[in-house]
Amino acid sequence: MPRPLTRRTFLGSAAGAGLALAIPPSSAAEPTVVRPPAAKAASDWPLSDHRDEAALLAVLRSGKWGRTSGGASRVKEFETAFASRMQARHCVATSSGTTALLTALGALNIGPGDEVIMPPYTFVATFNAITANFALPVFADTDAASFQIDPAKVSAAITPATKLLLPVHIAGSPADLDALSTLAKTRRITLLEDACQAPLAEWRGRPVGTVGLGGCFSFQASKNLTSGEGGAILTNDETFAHLCYDFHTPGGGKKSASSGRGANYRLTEFQAAVLLAQMTRLEAQATTRDANAAYLSELLQKIPGITPAALAPGVTRSAWHLYMFHYESAKFAGLPRAKFIAALAKEGVAASSGYASLNTSAHVKALASNPHYQRLYGKDTMARWMDRNHCPVNDRLVEAAVWFGQTKLLGSRTDMEKIASAITSIQLRAGELARS
Repeated sequence: MPRPLTRRTFLGSAAGAGLALAIPPSSAAEPTVVRPPAAKAASDWPLSDHRDEAALLAVLRSGKWGRTSGGASRVKEFETAFASRMQARHCVATSSGTTALLTALGALNIGPGDEVIMPPYTFVATFNAITANFALPVFADTDAASFQIDPAKVSAAITPATKLLLPVHIAGSPADLDALSTLAKTRRITLLEDACQAPLAEWRGRPVGTVGLGGCFSFQASKNLTSGEGGAILTNDETFAHLCYDFHTPGGGKKSASSGRGANYRLTEFQAAVLLAQMTRLEAQATTRDANAAYLSELLQKIPGITPAALAPGVTRSAWHLYMFHYESAKFAGLPRAKFIAALAKEGVAASSGYASLNTSAHVKALASNPHYQRLYGKDTMARWMDRNHCPVNDRLVEAAVWFGQTKLLGSRTDMEKIASAITSIQLRAGELARS
């Protein structure tokens, strides 16, 4: 059975586009740049050209490689550009999406005794950011149609200890921010968006990241906007922005009252330079994904047993970091999902079974017997915690999900037709494939 892939590794087949620099001994000599191949397939990722090379070389030659270097400007330039594009007042760039989450939770002083509600259908980094602060993650079940967190289940999971709602915009499609915002305001709980997969996604015409107090983004190698690693926090709240900035950088010059906590999660000037170059092609790539996702959905909806993930009613744009759909084996003569995915691969269409059940994983279960958590919350509480995390809808979803990566949607209209044709061909041969 194919090993489920994570949001970090799903695009592992994509070729890297790193630069190799050979610098002669003489400091006066120009460096020799070994350029990536001139022609790259749409499935290759990341994509780069002379803009990325020039941006990297400019930072290299400047000698100002970190944002604290005197006169360094790339990180600030990126923060300004990304905030502007996402219609946010403030941006704090970080070293990864995980450290964006850690910074945001640190700025909110999330800690022992606090509960944070999150979805079970997500990458483990969301969970790890909570446990790194010794807070208690609480899973709220999934809405099967959209693959997103179910606001009704969030409401049922709230207790007096709930400090934060942390929905994740899975696949770059926003969760139901109307319902979650109303819930957060009514219950007086902070709403923070894990938008790590969702740059350029919109809820009712408004870019994600500021519908709640703020939003966290990732620029890891598979992401639609990438610098290999990197992240950012967006917010319209100046106080929160200052708290995030102060948490993510050590030293004096604090803009806010200290909680006594902090770290070093800064983005480098090299990463910021690459991100600025990548942003020059971001909208064009997003427009291509929009058109191809719409056309692919139109085609797949005609195939019995294939149901594309629904978008919540308020979604006006998905980032399409992933294209997800439900696979019903009964409509394919009982062909198991693993064999369906293998058959797709033989047709030249790479696919994944997506996330496994995070809330029942060995990593999550281990928290119940963690001595620090047992000391903080008590053994009985941690035993009951496992029962609280039962998510039956998600358990069924992880057995039926299939993913395509965002690079699939950078192809042509003909490529979308080939995907639908491959699935139709498999359906016609499903009985034979199931017996093989």
